[in-house]
Amino acid sequence: MVEETRGCAECLHYHAVSDVGMRRANNQDAYSVALSDDLDGWESRGHLFLVADGMGAHVAGEKASKMAADGIPLHYQKFHEESAPEALRRAIMQANTEIHRMGQENVEFHNMGTTASALILLPQGGFVAHAGDSRVYRLRDESLEQLTFDHSLVWELRAQGQLSQDLEASGAIPKNVITRSLGPSPNVQVDVEGPFPLEVGDTFLLCSDGLTARVEDAEIGPILANLPPQEATQLLVDLANLRGGPDNITVIVTKVVDDAITTRANAAKPIRVGEAKVPLKIDLGVGILFVLCLLTTLALFALQQSIGGMIMISATVIVTIFAAMKILARPEMGKTLGEQYRLGKGPYSRTDGKISVEFLDMLETIVRELRQVIEDRQWYIQWEIFDTHHTNAVTLKQEKRFSDSLGSYWQAIAMVMQEWRTYMRKRESVGDHHIDL
Repeated sequence: MVEETRGCAECLHYHAVSDVGMRRANNQDAYSVALSDDLDGWESRGHLFLVADGMGAHVAGEKASKMAADGIPLHYQKFHEESAPEALRRAIMQANTEIHRMGQENVEFHNMGTTASALILLPQGGFVAHAGDSRVYRLRDESLEQLTFDHSLVWELRAQGQLSQDLEASGAIPKNVITRSLGPSPNVQVDVEGPFPLEVGDTFLLCSDGLTARVEDAEIGPILANLPPQEATQLLVDLANLRGGPDNITVIVTKVVDDAITTRANAAKPIRVGEAKVPLKIDLGVGILFVLCLLTTLALFALQQSIGGMIMISATVIVTIFAAMKILARPEMGKTLGEQYRLGKGPYSRTDGKISVEFLDMLETIVRELRQVIEDRQWYIQWEIFDTHHTNAVTLKQEKRFSDSLGSYWQAIAMVMQEWRTYMRKRESVGDHHIDL
């Protein structure tokens, strides 16, 4: 498991965890965090967060996700002539080209692929670019919004009106079939969403489907709303593992904690997208006519034909004005991003993230079942510490101090999971010793 915790000018806190899960031998997920370390970098490229979930036999998926996590931030910086959201889209497309080429050239990596979901935070707001079903969420004022559209068979059929509630509930359509990814094809369509204005308290979550396949949005919201990024990240991973952990789980939680990084405080120049990147071209016919008029004028004056020369000067001026009018009459290229024009159609879902007694009761059930599992398997646990956390959680819940109660439940669960990880490091097989509540 790889973990990282850092701050950014005391304005942004984040924590990232990539966990192999309970039943996998290797981790095919990858992530990347690229923070700008100066004002110029922040204003032009902001801070980048990325999650990639690899697919493919043997080491192919692991290779694909690593190529995405390493390559996309580098390409994003390289395409400096593009606006930030356009550069991010192009960077993902470039990574797709490289992953596809690797898969074609090496039989070991044939048909390898990966999802890629990236978030950039800029003075103008947040932008998301993605392909696949790894998700990006934003929590604001106890409301959890999914900013990405799952490129999966289920979501695509639902969007087209071809998936009834009964058919979806039956499970006849597999949820793990994705319709877009980096690598399998030479081209990939990348969705870009935003801008999403930034406010103090905004919390963003990037995650692979190893989390969302086991933890519901209604559970993600209260955790993000009531725990700091490090604790929230670990509890989300632990919940997925406690429910079987059949897949790798990668989670990044980042939170805006200071007004200096908000959109309102920066009042930055709006971003324009779609502007032409080609040099101005003069119409060939107009150019030839201008040259002929100019040469004829010079010839007439050389032959002392002043009247004819004056006429040609007038003609040359008329041609010049005509050319200038054609240049000025070009349709305006590009659009300015803001409240009137945004990229994408997100958010795609909203869920109440307010903490409730029912949510804490769910954690209470988990803690009690964990205790039973520990006793049945005769693992060593410092029971006095565990019981203290558990008792505090119950007491705080009864006092309606729900946020503090959640913190105590997290401590009890984290203690057990840490003991489990210590135990598992001594074992060769994962599959026979998983926890599945």
